[in-house]
Amino acid sequence: MSGTSVDGVDVALIETDGETVSAQGPATTLAYDPPLRKLIRDAFGADEPNAATRAAELAVTERHVEAVRQWSKKNGIALSSLDVVGFHGQTITHRPERRFTWQLGNGAALASAIGVPVVNDLRIADVEAGGQGAPLVPVYHAALAHDLPKPLAVVNIGGVANVTWIGAKDELLAFDTGPGNGPIDDWCMRRAGLRFDTDGALAASGKVDRGRLERFSEHRYFAKTPPKSLDRADFNDAWAEGLSVADGAATLTQGTARAIALAARWFPAPVVQWVISGGGARNPTLLRAIASETVGRIVTADSLGWDGDALEAQAFAFLAVRSLRGLPLTFPGTTGVRRPLTGGRVNAP
Repeated sequence: MSGTSVDGVDVALIETDGETVSAQGPATTLAYDPPLRKLIRDAFGADEPNAATRAAELAVTERHVEAVRQWSKKNGIALSSLDVVGFHGQTITHRPERRFTWQLGNGAALASAIGVPVVNDLRIADVEAGGQGAPLVPVYHAALAHDLPKPLAVVNIGGVANVTWIGAKDELLAFDTGPGNGPIDDWCMRRAGLRFDTDGALAASGKVDRGRLERFSEHRYFAKTPPKSLDRADFNDAWAEGLSVADGAATLTQGTARAIALAARWFPAPVVQWVISGGGARNPTLLRAIASETVGRIVTADSLGWDGDALEAQAFAFLAVRSLRGLPLTFPGTTGVRRPLTGGRVNAP
């Protein structure tokens, strides 16, 4: 998995039949270096292949090959023992209203390099059928949360944040809530020369501008009925401009939390707990902000025995198996597609 935060490649192992998860194996992350991060960002927003997208796709694919090989060596697990690899690729443009989504990454090249079947292009079938193509992880959330008290919400906070509401009878509703870490990261980079706000320390030292926060809460996206999804660029840090570095970080952090809280207006029933995963789960200031904005218990995925950092990588392994079995990846309640729909492209090594 390589997400909208453009941090690096997460690699994780699970054992699954695509319906239940019988075991979770080791996971690792191979970070992108600054030049590669810039190379990828230069391809953002493209509608058709160009020199920037071709260079980024080659680099992204090579980095995934390297990540899988490093994971194999580090954990002493032969690649030949794997049945399939789910390859999300790097999203550079996501415009479902135009029935267009683009995840960079050459699945055939990855399969050839590691000698394992690879399933990629897992969003395209849904988008072409009129769905949002996102989020894709809800069906995996439901598998993990099978025995937990419900209703509950699982929130993944990457560059964009998304939520999965799981009802008492395992009904699913899922959508992007709004900004995740993306605007906070951008602010820290532009204003403080930091890749991100480590432990939320910068935000914790600042004061939330309540007036701006209330105006932010009136953004038209929050009033839009799900299903709905976002491009990484749909929310940015511009609304904090003019604040001090610390106050801007605090206000953007509270904005991410407010967007998550506003998502609850669409839930069919209130949740008893919120499970927070992704990079945002490692930000205690953000967790406190979410607790201040929401009703219900706040827990991290790790506290439940899940691997919060590896959750999305695990999910794409799960989806790859579902793709091989022809099982649905997306549903009317998760992407707005008219009927449950499978997807993915299988690349033989």
